[in-house]
Amino acid sequence: MILRQATGPAFTRIYSYGAARGELVVPNDDLIGPIDSSDEWIRQRTGIVTRTRALHDTDAIDLATDAATEAIARSGVAADQIDAVIVATISNPKQSPSVSAIVADRVGSNPAAAYDLNAACAGFAYGVAQADALIRAGSAHYALVIGTEKLSDVVDPADRSISFLLGDGAGAVVIGPSETPGIGPTVWGSDGSKAEAVGMNGTLTQFRDGEVPWPTLRQEGPTVFRWAVWEMVKVARQALEVAGVEASDLAAFVPHQANMRIIDEFAKQLGLPETVIIGRDIETTGNTSAASIPLATHRLLEEHPELSGGLALQIGFGAGLVFGAQVVVLP
Repeated sequence: MILRQATGPAFTRIYSYGAARGELVVPNDDLIGPIDSSDEWIRQRTGIVTRTRALHDTDAIDLATDAATEAIARSGVAADQIDAVIVATISNPKQSPSVSAIVADRVGSNPAAAYDLNAACAGFAYGVAQADALIRAGSAHYALVIGTEKLSDVVDPADRSISFLLGDGAGAVVIGPSETPGIGPTVWGSDGSKAEAVGMNGTLTQFRDGEVPWPTLRQEGPTVFRWAVWEMVKVARQALEVAGVEASDLAAFVPHQANMRIIDEFAKQLGLPETVIIGRDIETTGNTSAASIPLATHRLLEEHPELSGGLALQIGFGAGLVFGAQVVVLP
């Protein structure tokens, strides 16, 4: 007896985007005291003028729900037709249950398959890769992919390495079948030998046992900067190559919103023509880890509707160290 195998459509595409940002706009001047810095220093080092942060009672699940609700409303797909929900996050307020199962229920997609993934700032690119594969394999018909973070919960205001970079928000997409290719092959991977370069500075069990204060995010800035600029440009070029396109074919470039200096150097290294519009959402949203790529893309589409139907190269990279990149057709 031979087992039956599910098969799905040949191609998938992104149907729509949704976004949610923290309710509070936090200027640099509000953060400079504890890190003994200045507005000018933060702007020069990061390109950030303000960042959005969520209210005390708003969590990553709330942000994800709001972004998902918009994405579904814009997609033309009924919520109950979505049968896979993938949430990329490092800031689930509880280790269990998953953010995804709660969001699936809240938006009307119960009983969709639902799971969270932790790939930090590459999480959204990972989620898109998985949704594309699940649909083409016949394991799902429509998928909801969300990147959501409330990083203000894991910030030490006195830390000069990363605290002033971080914001809160969520970005979501609905992915489904397509008659033509809408999501290119994903180039992804990891380098755990550099795990200490960025991540939490303690464990929950250490906190429980009184060995460390509440764990917060830290990074080795120069190490991460060099890796992002020199190694990730190679990954971006690979993503273009496997998709069969050139940099000049792109309408947009949406890198993880880690630091404006990294984004600018990226564009220079890739030799992007001036016609390519670059996502720079970090200036007013900050670094939102898994949420940063969909948030930046959502903003680009709002400000430049002519990008619809064009190609965008997106690349995420961060703690792990992990990375993921693909070329997508913008809805």
